[in-house]
Amino acid sequence: MTVFGNRSDFSGASDGATETGQPEIRLQVAALCFRVNRGKAEILLITSRDTGRWLLPKGWPVDGLDAPESAAREAWEEAGVKGETHEICLGHYAYLKTMPGTAGLPCRVAVYPLRVETIKDRFRERRQRQRKWFALVKAATLVQEPGAQLLIAAFADNPLLQAGSGGIKA
Repeated sequence: MTVFGNRSDFSGASDGATETGQPEIRLQVAALCFRVNRGKAEILLITSRDTGRWLLPKGWPVDGLDAPESAAREAWEEAGVKGETHEICLGHYAYLKTMPGTAGLPCRVAVYPLRVETIKDRFRERRQRQRKWFALVKAATLVQEPGAQLLIAAFADNPLLQAGSGGIKA
């Protein structure tokens, strides 16, 4: 797992298969949606559509958008939140994406922090997911991917949390 990277750190991620026939690692982007509430950092998690497990909003990069912008779009579509997305990648984690008819697709997820400024009740996937704010430590224990757990836990020391809470608009 990379703990800090840059906005375009996609090395090692591509489509297709390797020369050995093994599937190559595919890149996804995620938003670590956060706020400071009464002096405490909170992370917004959403449920997956299929299993209901807690995770960060994530998905495939969008043509025409850079990685942080793609992560922000995923946060809007999956969680109904908008805010300031930072261009510095917090790090990466790996997981095996389950897809029908496959043994799983290896993915590498680049995570970008998004300070939530607006939260809406109406968003694209509102009927397919739940969303909930959690304290950092609790959020880290709820996600299943060990790399995501480490990134969330390490976020407690991130300078972005020291910048104040701003305000969240409905």
